[in-house]
Amino acid sequence: MNSRIDRRRFLSCTLAAGAGITVASLSRAVAAEATKTTQSDPTGYFTLGQEKGHWWLITPDGQPFFTMGLNHIDPASLRYPENLHLWREKYGGSTIRWIEESVVPNLHEWGFNTVGWVQEVTVRLPEQGLAWQHSRPFTIDEYRALDMPYCHLLPFTESHQWEGHTVHYDFRSEDWKEWCDYVARSHCAELSEEKNLIGYFYSDCPTWIHERPSNAWRGPIFDPEQLETEAGRKELSDLAGHYYKTIHDTIRRYDKHHLLFGDRYEANAPIAIEVVNAAKSYVDVLSFQDFKDPVKHLDEWHKITGKPVLLADAAKVEGSRNEFFKSNNGMWYAETLAALHKNPGCVGFHLCGAYQRNKSRRRGLLDEMEKPDEEQVKLITEANRQISRRMDMEFGSPK
Repeated sequence: MNSRIDRRRFLSCTLAAGAGITVASLSRAVAAEATKTTQSDPTGYFTLGQEKGHWWLITPDGQPFFTMGLNHIDPASLRYPENLHLWREKYGGSTIRWIEESVVPNLHEWGFNTVGWVQEVTVRLPEQGLAWQHSRPFTIDEYRALDMPYCHLLPFTESHQWEGHTVHYDFRSEDWKEWCDYVARSHCAELSEEKNLIGYFYSDCPTWIHERPSNAWRGPIFDPEQLETEAGRKELSDLAGHYYKTIHDTIRRYDKHHLLFGDRYEANAPIAIEVVNAAKSYVDVLSFQDFKDPVKHLDEWHKITGKPVLLADAAKVEGSRNEFFKSNNGMWYAETLAALHKNPGCVGFHLCGAYQRNKSRRRGLLDEMEKPDEEQVKLITEANRQISRRMDMEFGSPK
């Protein structure tokens, strides 16, 4: 990292390109940590490794794995008055049947190999830039019905940039530690031996040093003006260190096996390097949301940190402002996926789909009557299959 960024210690993605790390020094640093993860017992579970100069997820069978996931898979999208009959007549009102008979065959047909994050927008007020809490996560039985790799988000804090109803926690408090232990008992203790679970996310786009109009009332977690002083930068490093260490230690109390993907940073908002540096010792992969320039930004973050990176949520949306329902852009997806696969630090891309459109997100690969967006689905499917063929050619077919 060059002296300018070292002094400034305040990083947005527009500054990331200034990092003066040579390819050779980065390669040596990454190679030295090729088998080091936060897992104390990764045997038989997804982990990380390097093959042919590239970071990969490694399957429980030891196979390099590039995760191609779909996000936002919510059965409530099939329970509007106009399609409730499908839910009752076709699936018998059973989420398990819907997963087995609709979700699984479609995801396989479309070439996805992962469920990235199932929770979906429930209520959205675009004119206010506001979204309410997302839908519930899948239960362990619903995940088992998927019978494919997945990631799970742990609700330690609701400081998401799209959420406008929740106050910030005091990350140094005993209440925070107790809450983290409750979350881990509720989620990790149950999922700790699931072979298809790749790892855990934390907050979705946490507002560490930025805010949105819908949550300006609470402000960011940390006042960015304090980063102008050495004392302020040290304060943020200490606070973020408490946050990530507490979560890490709590998860590891109940789950020693699965990877930690940490917060899903908004790549197009200011990100404090103090936060990222604090996370590096306690997470395995740095995760990002990026709807603008993910190929550039993930390359920059990998080079700056030496850590594997994941595009955890992204899409390009087609349609005019006057259209209520919009479409995913399959060509953009294909180009982005191919470019990310070439990034030696990138372990995957999860599409902000969603599976089936609702009236809040307003887009999906299926509409409310289960009709696919054929043009975009065809492009997405071929893109996924091309990557799968490349992986098979390079490493052999999965066992």
